Amino acid sequence: MDSVIPKVGQIVKVLRGRDPGEYAVVIGIVDHRFVWLADGVHRKFDQPKKKNLNHLQLQETISSEVESSIRETGRVTNGKLRFAIAKFVELMQDEAQLKGE
Repeated sequence: MDSVIPKVGQIVKVLRGRDPGEYAVVIGIVDHRFVWLADGVHRKFDQPKKKNLNHLQLQETISSEVESSIRETGRVTNGKLRFAIAKFVELMQDEAQLKGE
């Protein structure tokens, strides 16, 4: 994750911590090393998790719904976070089936 800059609304996979293997959405950027994460289920928007970028795997997908909601209102609903993650996971499963994995 050297020199990779996360963006608000980007989907990430948690590699270390209490919930490895889970997906979350970047809802805020603290500095070059830390971001705020929420998933709408265990981590709500009102109580995000501050996470080190070294403990995350950034995915290429950026949720436009989450990004625009945070940009316009400064908030996002937990339902939108859950929807964005569910849509991403479904897309990943579809791609895996096409590849025959």
